[in-house]
Amino acid sequence: MELSDRKKKILCMAVEEYIKDCSPITSGGIKDVTSLNCSTATLRNELNALEAMGFLKQLHTSGGRIPTAQGYRYYVENLLHSASASERELDEVKEVISSRTSSLTDIISGIAKIVSKATNYPTVVMVDGVDNLVLTEFRIIPLLDDKVMVLIGTIAGYINQTLDVKASVEDCLDASTYLTNHFKGETIGFMIENIDQFEEGMKLEIQTFQSLVNSLINGLKVLNKQRYLNVRREGSAKLLEDNGDVEGAKKVFNVLEDEEELSSIMEIKGEGDIEVTVADEDSAKCSVVKAPICVNGRQLASIGVIGPQRMDYAGIASALKVVIDNLNNLKGE
Repeated sequence: MELSDRKKKILCMAVEEYIKDCSPITSGGIKDVTSLNCSTATLRNELNALEAMGFLKQLHTSGGRIPTAQGYRYYVENLLHSASASERELDEVKEVISSRTSSLTDIISGIAKIVSKATNYPTVVMVDGVDNLVLTEFRIIPLLDDKVMVLIGTIAGYINQTLDVKASVEDCLDASTYLTNHFKGETIGFMIENIDQFEEGMKLEIQTFQSLVNSLINGLKVLNKQRYLNVRREGSAKLLEDNGDVEGAKKVFNVLEDEEELSSIMEIKGEGDIEVTVADEDSAKCSVVKAPICVNGRQLASIGVIGPQRMDYAGIASALKVVIDNLNNLKGE
């Protein structure tokens, strides 16, 4: 639905003022804070028109108006301009991402924690398989009780695995060298799909550590099928303090406890951009601002900020922009 420039400006201000301090908008309030060159009566007519079109609603006959779900959606789709990265707001992100010697789960957890603190809303990161991660090295270390520890280096951090395999120090070193030499710069998915071809062509080279390699590949196949959800609730208390929407906060808390629902809402439907879903008033669902986490141009996970219908869509989108821009700038060694 196309709106006049004046109606767009009024709707934008109504949404942003309500997000900021939960204040319904009135014709007098619009006149006080905007440079619209028109009378209070004209502004009142514009508010009436926006209400009739379904973008605003009046809680009380003599009170101001607040945005509806339709109003929020129009704001998101037409009035919320492309988010720009605010490095001043999230300087910590670069430090976490640059720590490529940390485990992948620690890095993901750190990113989610920073975004949750910055936005004051709960944040979820979902790693949906690791097949797109580019490999940098393998380190295999023998442990006690016939086990080995495998550190799988990727451009986004290390993945740790413990395998029930008996192997000598020499076999571990040979396997580490073999895997690094043949798969550095390739993705984990490529390694899983093509390991059989390498084994056929180089049986003499790997026969002494064949069981170790097979066990590692089986472990990666299992890991690749798993969904890893990291939920950070740093913004949960703030949600009740600042928002005042107890019912909306309850919806958020219920969703955070439902792993199946979280997995569903964290699915990315588009390609490489921030997606916004606005909750309906009578729905049990939450609003979510989410984006794909891409490393070296390949999607690894999705990150989303969960909240009620009244949430700071622009601020959250900016925070996510910082994360996805920095991660996508990571390159292989």
